[in-house]
Amino acid sequence: MQSLDWIVLSLTLFFIVVYGALKTKGSTNVEDYIKGGKETKWWTIGLSVMATQASAITFLSTPGQAFHSGMGFVQFYFGLPLAMVIICLVFIPIYHKLNVYTAYEYLESRFDVNTRTLTAILFLIQRGLAAGITIFAPAIILSAVLGWNLIYLNIIIGVLVIIYTVSGGTKAVSVTQKQQMAVIFAGMFVAFYLILQYLPDGITFSKALEIAGASNKMQVLDFSWDLNNRYTVWTGFLGGTFLMLSYFGTDQSQVQRYLSGKSVRESQLGLIFNGLLKVPMQFFILLVGVMVFVFYQFNASPLNFNPKANDAVKNSEYYSEYKELEVKHQQIEKDKKALLLAGLTADNKSELQSLNQEDLRLKEEAKTIINKANDIVETNDKDYVFIHFILHNLPKGLIGLLLAVILSAAMSSTASELNALASTTAIDLYKRHKKQDEDEAHYVKMSKWFTLGWGVLAILVACVANLFDNLIQLVNIIGSIFYGNVLGIFLIAFFLKFIKSKAVFWAAILTQIIIIVVFKLDILPYLWLNALGCGLVIAIASLLQQGFRKNVIE
Repeated sequence: MQSLDWIVLSLTLFFIVVYGALKTKGSTNVEDYIKGGKETKWWTIGLSVMATQASAITFLSTPGQAFHSGMGFVQFYFGLPLAMVIICLVFIPIYHKLNVYTAYEYLESRFDVNTRTLTAILFLIQRGLAAGITIFAPAIILSAVLGWNLIYLNIIIGVLVIIYTVSGGTKAVSVTQKQQMAVIFAGMFVAFYLILQYLPDGITFSKALEIAGASNKMQVLDFSWDLNNRYTVWTGFLGGTFLMLSYFGTDQSQVQRYLSGKSVRESQLGLIFNGLLKVPMQFFILLVGVMVFVFYQFNASPLNFNPKANDAVKNSEYYSEYKELEVKHQQIEKDKKALLLAGLTADNKSELQSLNQEDLRLKEEAKTIINKANDIVETNDKDYVFIHFILHNLPKGLIGLLLAVILSAAMSSTASELNALASTTAIDLYKRHKKQDEDEAHYVKMSKWFTLGWGVLAILVACVANLFDNLIQLVNIIGSIFYGNVLGIFLIAFFLKFIKSKAVFWAAILTQIIIIVVFKLDILPYLWLNALGCGLVIAIASLLQQGFRKNVIE
C-alpha cells in the first residue's frame, strides 16, 4: 500500500466514526438510545437493514464464491422478497402496536417470561458468535495479505465500532450505515468498471459473459432436488425464505433497525426497499467475482490465493513438488489465454473446459502439498481472491478505497450486532429480571455498558476464531442452527393461539437439541435446517399441548 491509500483509508474510517459519534451524542432516554427516537425515514431503514446484513464477509467471500463456483449462490437470496412482504404484513404491525423495544418482549405477553428469556438467550448466543466473526473475517484476510498483525486488527476494528455505537446507540448505527453504504457501492462499482477496462482489446462485456458461461460460471438457476447441492432454486425459496423470515423478523439486530421507523409505513417501505434491492446487489457482487475470474483467464494468477499457504510451502521440503505444479498451472494459463484470444468456437469451448478441469485438479494437488507442509494454514482460498485482485491490480488511492469498503462493511454489521446484543441484554434480561424500577438514565447507562461488554467479547471471539471453508457460509450456518427454532416460536405466537407457554418452551429446547444433532451428523444442507427447525418446534409444541390437555397439566 502507498501513502495515498493510507490517507484514503484513514480519512474514510475517521469520518464515519467521528460523524456517528457527533451526530448522535447525548441520548438520555431509552426511546432515543434503543429506538433512535422513532424518527428514522424509510430510505435510512432500508440502507441500515441492508448494511447490517452486508458485512465485510459479503464483499470478501461472495466474489470468491463466484470465482470458484459461479453465480449459483444468488439463489440463496430468492426467498428474501417474499420474506419482506410477510414481515411487512404480519410482524411490523404487531411490533409497532405493542410498542416493544425488542422482538422478544412480545413473547412474554403471548406466553410467559421463561419463553421470552429462552428466545432472547438463543439470539444472544448465535449473534454474539456472529459479531466476533464479522470482526475476524476482514482481519484474518487483511493480516494474511498485508502482513498486518491479526490481533491488532481485531482490536482496531472492534474499538472503532464500540466508540460510536456506545456514544449514540441505534441512531448512531443508522446514520453511519448510510455513509458506509455509499462507500461500499462506490467502491464496488469502481472495481467492476476497472476489471472491464483491464480486459484485452476486443474482449467486451458480452464476450466476457460468454467466456464465463463457457467455464460454467453463469448458471444462475438449479432446479434439481439433490440434497448434496447447497444452492438450488428450492433451497433459496423454501429454506431461504425461512432463514430470511427468521433473520429479518425475529433477529433483534434487524428488528431494531425498523423499530426505529417514524411509522408503520416508513418501516414497511424500508423493508420493501431492501427486498427490491438486495437480490440485484448480491447478483452484482457475484458478477464482480465472475469478472475477476475472466480477468485471470488473461492474466497470471497464483496457484493458491492465500499468501500464507504459498509461504508455508516455500519454506518446506515440498517446495520443488509444489513448483512443478506452479509451472503446469502457468502453462495452462498461457494455453487458455491463446484459446480465448482466438475466439470461442464449439471446439475451443470443449478444450477450455478441459483446461479448467485440469487446473482445478492441480489446485487440489497443491492443497494436499500445502497441508503436508503446514496442516494449520488454510488451503481454501475463496476468501482471498478479491483482495488479491485489489492489491495487485488497482491504482493508488483506489486500493485504500476498497479496503475502506471492506472495513466499513465490517463496522456497519458489527455495530448493528452490538447495538442489538446490548438492547436485548438490557431490556429482556437486566430490566426484566434484575432492576425493574430504575429511571431512564440508568437503563441508557447500562445499555452503554452492555454495548462495551459485548464489543469486548466480540473482539475476544475474533481473536480465537479459525477460518472456515467460506466465511459467508459460516455466518449463515450459525444462523441456520438457531433461526428456524426462533421463527417457529414467533409463528406459534402469531397464529396458533391454542398452544400455551409450557408446550412452546419445552418444544423449543427439544428442537434446538435435534437441530444441533442433525447439523453435526450432516444429514441436511444447512439452509434446510431453517425449515426443519421451524416445522419441528411447531409440531412438537402442538403434540405437547395435546398431551398437557389430556393430563390436565394446564
